[in-house]
Amino acid sequence: MDRHDDLCVCFHVPLQKVEKFVRLNDPKHASQISECYGAGTGCGWCIPFLEKVFEDHKAGKPTDLKMSREEYLNRRKTYRQTGESKNRFSG
Repeated sequence: MDRHDDLCVCFHVPLQKVEKFVRLNDPKHASQISECYGAGTGCGWCIPFLEKVFEDHKAGKPTDLKMSREEYLNRRKTYRQTGESKNRFSG
């Protein structure tokens, strides 16, 4: 996944913007990333990935989602079609 690709597809928030928000604001909880243009407050698909960005930041390492944009979007499509309960921020 490229840094310019939308991590939060619902609100068109790219990975790069989320990383910059986390770097500049140093949130104490992953849920505070929702203050970055509403990331994670739509369908909920991106929440585990937002939490990964948060954890990687706390560990001082760069985020690598290790999947293509196409795979990310296909997995999101499946998530939305299953109708399972929405992802929520932990803690």
